[in-house]
Amino acid sequence: LRVTHAAAALALLAWASPPAPSGVPETPVGVPKAPGSVRRALALVWEERNVLGAALLCLLLAAIGETSGPYVTGKVLDAIGSGNGVTSGAIGMVAAAGATSVLFSGCRGGFFILLKARLHQTLSLRLFSHLVHQDLDFFQGVPAAELLAQFSMEVPKVCSAAPYGANQLLRSLVMALVVGTSMVRLAPGLAVLALLELPFGITTHRIQTARKQSLQQSMMEASARTASGVQESVAAIETIRIFSAEEEEEKQHSWNLAKELRLKERIELELAFFTLVHRMLQLAIRVLVLFRSHQLLRDGYITPGVLVTFLLYQDRVGSHVQVLLYGFNQFLTNAAAGQKIWEYLDREPTGDVRGTREPPELQGHVTFQKVSFTYPGNPEHPVLKDVTFEVRSGEVTALVGHNGSGKSTAVALLERLRDPGSGKVLLDGIPLPEYEHQYLHRKVVLVEQDPVLFSGTIRENIALGLEHCKESELQEAATAAGAMDFIQGLEQGWDTEVGERGGRLAAGERRCVALARALLRRPAVLILDEALDDGDEGAAQRWLRTGLARTVLVVSHRPRVLDAADRLVVLERGAVVETGTPAELRERCGAYSRLL
Repeated sequence: LRVTHAAAALALLAWASPPAPSGVPETPVGVPKAPGSVRRALALVWEERNVLGAALLCLLLAAIGETSGPYVTGKVLDAIGSGNGVTSGAIGMVAAAGATSVLFSGCRGGFFILLKARLHQTLSLRLFSHLVHQDLDFFQGVPAAELLAQFSMEVPKVCSAAPYGANQLLRSLVMALVVGTSMVRLAPGLAVLALLELPFGITTHRIQTARKQSLQQSMMEASARTASGVQESVAAIETIRIFSAEEEEEKQHSWNLAKELRLKERIELELAFFTLVHRMLQLAIRVLVLFRSHQLLRDGYITPGVLVTFLLYQDRVGSHVQVLLYGFNQFLTNAAAGQKIWEYLDREPTGDVRGTREPPELQGHVTFQKVSFTYPGNPEHPVLKDVTFEVRSGEVTALVGHNGSGKSTAVALLERLRDPGSGKVLLDGIPLPEYEHQYLHRKVVLVEQDPVLFSGTIRENIALGLEHCKESELQEAATAAGAMDFIQGLEQGWDTEVGERGGRLAAGERRCVALARALLRRPAVLILDEALDDGDEGAAQRWLRTGLARTVLVVSHRPRVLDAADRLVVLERGAVVETGTPAELRERCGAYSRLL
């Protein structure tokens, strides 16, 4: 009775939340708790309930086989001890129990692996599809490394949480309850002594977990700093080379790695210490069980078969309880890793994309009506102030101004990458939000000075989103953009791989490919943001005459490109200060003349 009371007291102490050891910070206020993430993870798993059901059925059959093995073995030993010998039926029962356990354990593992793979595919696709529709402010506020970490680290954790919980924790819970009950029925006194291992194990595990969680958080932060440093160094390698900063970067990276190593060593040392303590307690209890079982066997209270069955059950209940102890926190950790993922999936884009207009033809007439705009991070300094101007259909209009005058912001508003704070941007007299989102971006196309190409061939980059276009249309667009000559000069021609972000092509070649990609769409409004060189000043007029574009808006600082425009709009400190033809603005000797 005293032993039972002591065990109960230890269990209560173990499950109570112990104070954090010295140096281990408490969980900060506002940190998301796991239960909400667990519910979301389980809801995700429910979508694959057919695979889950098959896995659980195999788990149940494997558990029956595993539990039957020790019981049948004990009965066979008692039969041998009584002189009855081993019958073929007894051997068949032992073999059947083992075969059932092995067969269905393998099937169980296969189904859970399949479940994890399908969950990974579903969640990755869902997260990516949701992210690509977010507004630009979201991507400017969230580092790319953090988003990459969600796909490479957090998604696999979330997708393994429920399969692991069902495969390991549920199985171990059922087995621990069944085997523990069987031990009590076989030898109650021995069972109480053997199960003393549980409160001791729980106590040491709770203390270890409190230490480990703090160290793992520090380890994750250190790893994130190291990864962020590598990404930043690779992105700025030219700047590092220009300023001969290689040694400083190496020292910083070495310091980051050393901090990671120190934390890793500390985690491993503490794990080794707590493992040693647990094993010593386990060994002491096992010795007590053997000593007590020897007395019971000598006094005739149990048979050798019962003792063998009990000891086999003790080994198994210990391993299953260990899985529960170490696996439950791992399950919660993996499920809680999805907290950021669920936040991203719950986040709705701030822009209005409910437009439905898709007219069969657009003239390409653009109007800015008293447009003002401020960036969210700097609301006290408007970038555009009551801006009004027109970009007429069939003309080349150029936006002119110093850096910071609002040219790029105006282009972003026309592309609907952002929405104005006040005023309207009209296309053919209709506000941009009324157009269907994808339709608008097919009709209003932007080419930048340093355009982004995707890994793939030149053909795939030009035909991006228009995979079924004709070969003649591809060649016409490439010829008009000045890309045909260099494409034909390449060994693989149209099938040449451009590399990551088009790195295998020169800057001018990337721009030609981007121009061809834009012209292939025959846009109603073609926006060229520093995409024309001095030798290309007549290109925009040619594209208008040949019908490859209806309207062209040029952003440039090159005088020859500006002189080729039909109209100029001069911006200064976010306001329109002059409009007119190049000749008219020269005669006025105003803001445009000062720019030149």
